[in-house]
Amino acid sequence: MQIDVVNAENKKVGSVDLSDAVFGGRVKTDLIHESVVRANASERRGTHATKNRALVSGSGKKPWRQKGTGRARVGEIRNPLWRKGGTVFGPQPRSYEYQLPKKVEKGALRAALTQKLRDGEVTVVDALTVGEIKTKAAAEMLKKLGVDAVKRAHNVLLVDVKPEDKLSLSVRNIEGVTVLASNRVSARDVVRSRRVVLTRAAIEKLQEALG
Repeated sequence: MQIDVVNAENKKVGSVDLSDAVFGGRVKTDLIHESVVRANASERRGTHATKNRALVSGSGKKPWRQKGTGRARVGEIRNPLWRKGGTVFGPQPRSYEYQLPKKVEKGALRAALTQKLRDGEVTVVDALTVGEIKTKAAAEMLKKLGVDAVKRAHNVLLVDVKPEDKLSLSVRNIEGVTVLASNRVSARDVVRSRRVVLTRAAIEKLQEALG
């Protein structure tokens, strides 16, 4: 498999060979799903909390004696059976983060990139650079590459081996554009982007890592 490499003017300047062993297999959507769920779970704040019988307001004194009153026995007004009592087994602050095996994460990213390549939503450029830290310059570059239609449902992912600071600072005010290093890209980053723009060095690095 070959894919064209273009420059900043969107003119073909070469091509890069993609291994069928990496990007030619079946798209395993189950791995993508697992990776996306894990990434979403790791971002949950987990600050939910309920008051148990130790935290709810109220006296700990026994309301009445155990026997002889004809009423049900009770130890304190904070018991869970009473109105305004403590909650039993309610949610408490915790982390939802967990890890998947490295092979699963690698397979998910491989599948996500493969699907994007088959859908024609991947652009490979020789370099991702801007001359100055300016949003307008970055927007013009994206427009020439044909990825300027930035909407909430049309996100753009820019990937380089080591993104330039000038580029990162120039696109941070453009809604829907994300810049990532090739070793920080996840399957979720790829699937939620409508267009993926990679440098030649980045796609070669990813192909080596996913092989």
